[in-house]
Amino acid sequence: MRTAAIFLILGLALPCHASAGSEWNFRVTLDGREIGSHRYTLESSGQDAVLRSQADFDVRFLFVTAYRYDHEAVERWQDGCLRALDSRTDTNGEIVAVNAVAGSGGLAVARPAGRDVHSGCVRSFAYWDRQLLDSQRLLNSQTGELVPVEVTPQGQEPVRVRGDERMASRYRINGPNLQIDVWYADGDWVGLEALTDGGRRLRYELL
Repeated sequence: MRTAAIFLILGLALPCHASAGSEWNFRVTLDGREIGSHRYTLESSGQDAVLRSQADFDVRFLFVTAYRYDHEAVERWQDGCLRALDSRTDTNGEIVAVNAVAGSGGLAVARPAGRDVHSGCVRSFAYWDRQLLDSQRLLNSQTGELVPVEVTPQGQEPVRVRGDERMASRYRINGPNLQIDVWYADGDWVGLEALTDGGRRLRYELL
């Protein structure tokens, strides 16, 4: 189910311009119908930061739950690079846990499929940081996979943010089994939309 694959990469990231304490609350919709929420809280000190994320989605059809998704994670960052990760995800009762720790050899990632070590500065899907747009690979915080991506600009267009309309630059992130559009206005991340199987649209709206 490609819908599930899209949910996998909507996890965690570090906003490089965030203050010492920040919080983001999103209303999550699928084809315009509310299915849940995703909350991020950040604590930072100098070049170090800790980001916590909690998502709760419940997709219903004729009052019956067709898809249930609960995700909790903690990411630790230093100098713009991921230094540690702990995540736990429950998808329709299937539990997936991922752990990552940076060492002298690189970022060691333990995931259900095995253990990987990635050299260099590894980043997750850091939508808030526009350096994301220069990335060629990003870590999926839920599965622990390092995903190849290609980012292309899509022009400018108006986007409604907290009841106000703002002009924003749109970019598309393509990768294996994923297509995500993100919007930036005045350097700030202000919107996200992902295409699922069957042409359904998953959208994050700031509250």
